[in-house]
Amino acid sequence: MTIRRYVRLLPVVPSVLLLLLFLLAPILWSFYASFTDAALSGRGARDPQWVGVDNYVRMLGDTSFPFSAWLTVVFVVASAVIGQNVLGLLIALLMVRSRRIVSAWVGTAVVAAWVLPEIVAAFAAYAYFNRDGTLNQILEFFGGHGADWLYSFPMVAIILANTWRGTAFSMLVYRAALAEVPRDISEAALMDGARGWQRLAFITLPLIRGSIATNLMLITLQTLAVFTLIWVMTAGGPANATTTLPVLAYQEAFKFGDIGYGTAVACVLIVLGMVFGTIYVRLLRVRRP
Repeated sequence: MTIRRYVRLLPVVPSVLLLLLFLLAPILWSFYASFTDAALSGRGARDPQWVGVDNYVRMLGDTSFPFSAWLTVVFVVASAVIGQNVLGLLIALLMVRSRRIVSAWVGTAVVAAWVLPEIVAAFAAYAYFNRDGTLNQILEFFGGHGADWLYSFPMVAIILANTWRGTAFSMLVYRAALAEVPRDISEAALMDGARGWQRLAFITLPLIRGSIATNLMLITLQTLAVFTLIWVMTAGGPANATTTLPVLAYQEAFKFGDIGYGTAVACVLIVLGMVFGTIYVRLLRVRRP
């Protein structure tokens, strides 16, 4: 019996080995490098030395790190937890209740932003929010006054851009979840006099709680790692106003050449992702009496 069990596991062995090689190994190397003075040039490039927790101590005294951590949390909460999640749910509800042709057009328009390569979506967002971009031209056409959005409101610009690009994933998740909600329950509540928001709050949302938690976990982890969009639109500026942890890690490692400190920042980002993931996994568990 034991031999058969091991035989059944053989097909997944290659996948496990690939995960260990291309996922676990880089993570372990990053944690190791964060305890060294590795650099892109000089002695740190030739012979990195073990420095213990010096990089993390330096991080605690660096004023840019807590600010970047705060910006990362704001970016994730605003563009993923609130923006993509809520907007995706609203669009999914609209598609369920609208005609098929309207649903098809809305779905196509939303998914179009998601299927674009990230670099293309980043340049499109830059062209939209730029001083001479599409948004200002629209405002001026209707008699309004444009602004330098990437300079005056850079965080708002990247939050809206990331929401625009990522909403399609949440929409697809909730569209599939809503299709599984039994109609007879909603119809019974309607006959009992429940209003639309009451059916949504007390019937629909509890029934798709698992999908909500799964979607939140996936879009949170994805948004934590967003780099290209921010780098193309603002490069972390102006004055570090959009320097999230991925941008800070890149700057320290490849702009200033301090690989050890940059990987330490990246390791904090990994831990932050694990914290969010743990919270969502606990939400996924079904409470039993």
